[in-house]
Amino acid sequence: MNNLLRNLGKSLTTNKLFLLIGILFVSFNLRPAITAVGPLVSSIREDIGISNGIAGFITTLPLLSFALFSFLAPKLSNRFGRQIMIFIGMVTLTLGILVRSSGFVSLIFIGTALIGVGIAIANVLLPSIIKAHYPQKIGLMTGIYTTAMCVFAAIGSGLSKPIVENFEVEWRTSLLLWSCLAFIAVLVWIPQLKTSSPPKKVQHLTHTNTNMWRSTLAWKVTIFMGLQSFLFYCMIAWLPEILYYQGLSIVTAGWMLSIMQLAGLPMNFLIPVFAERSLDQRGLVLGIGSFYLVGLGSLLSGEVLLITIGVLLIGLGQGASLSLALTLFGLRSENAKQAAELSGMAQTVGYTLAAIGPVFIGLLLDFTHSAFLPLIVFFIIVLVMIIAGYGAGQNQTIIEQVKHKNVM
Repeated sequence: MNNLLRNLGKSLTTNKLFLLIGILFVSFNLRPAITAVGPLVSSIREDIGISNGIAGFITTLPLLSFALFSFLAPKLSNRFGRQIMIFIGMVTLTLGILVRSSGFVSLIFIGTALIGVGIAIANVLLPSIIKAHYPQKIGLMTGIYTTAMCVFAAIGSGLSKPIVENFEVEWRTSLLLWSCLAFIAVLVWIPQLKTSSPPKKVQHLTHTNTNMWRSTLAWKVTIFMGLQSFLFYCMIAWLPEILYYQGLSIVTAGWMLSIMQLAGLPMNFLIPVFAERSLDQRGLVLGIGSFYLVGLGSLLSGEVLLITIGVLLIGLGQGASLSLALTLFGLRSENAKQAAELSGMAQTVGYTLAAIGPVFIGLLLDFTHSAFLPLIVFFIIVLVMIIAGYGAGQNQTIIEQVKHKNVM
């Protein structure tokens, strides 16, 4: 670990140091504006007089924005430049937080949509920035920014309610505070605008402009990314309820959700480093699948100790699968433009599934009043994810796959 960071430090010029700081501050803002809402939903609902269904849409709307703008972000970056688009994304995020904190029902939803748009742009383009500026350190840089993102996601959900209670402020103020962090990211990113320009067309690669949506390898990466997103957001939404059906108290089940998220943090950093150093990533995919399958099996036991172990294993699987998916955008692409396109495709599908998943699992729970069928669905999803990830983990770029297919 120390050697990795020392080597990174030696290779950093002043410009790359500013870029690294910028990437970190953008990463800090990729989740807390969303995760801070969950603990405050009941307060928001009671204050503005909306139903549970409409209140639930506040947490779903950003995922819909993710799905739409993940598709558009690569096209916008090709026209205006990656650095400019990330700057626009952070400005949009800041504006969205301000609008959402107004307290008016219509503006809450408009602001929430803007938050999703701003985050989606940075979500898609950060892997492309890393591919362009740190081509020899994709794993390390992905690990750093993914860990930063997940740590602040946990901080967002952990601090929002205590801020309201300990400082005796309204929910609006608690959510408004995240605009300060977003504004800092805007300021820190300004030096990158001097170097921003639309990506140059790469002439020496015949298949540089390969249509991602027709590539089987791109679809394997996309399915892996999409199914891990489905699992993550379903667990975030319904793990406490599932564990309640398995015999735990609702308080204990809530703590299990926190344990799950914390367990994934080491994997957020380590897996991208291992992935980059490996000849291929198929072994990592099998390991991730094992974490999930054993963890889900443990949840079926109904024993507190086994459930705790299962939650830890699922957390490890989630942290590892997210980081590996983001790393694959760089490893399976030939250049930064292609990394952005693959990232956009995978996150468009991924966040569409993420928006559908919690609703589907919620319907299953309402219909069966049991955790058994949702857990079986998770088992099936994991098996498909392993198959897709095993194919995505082969040591080949999308361009190489297209050339090989043409030769065959």
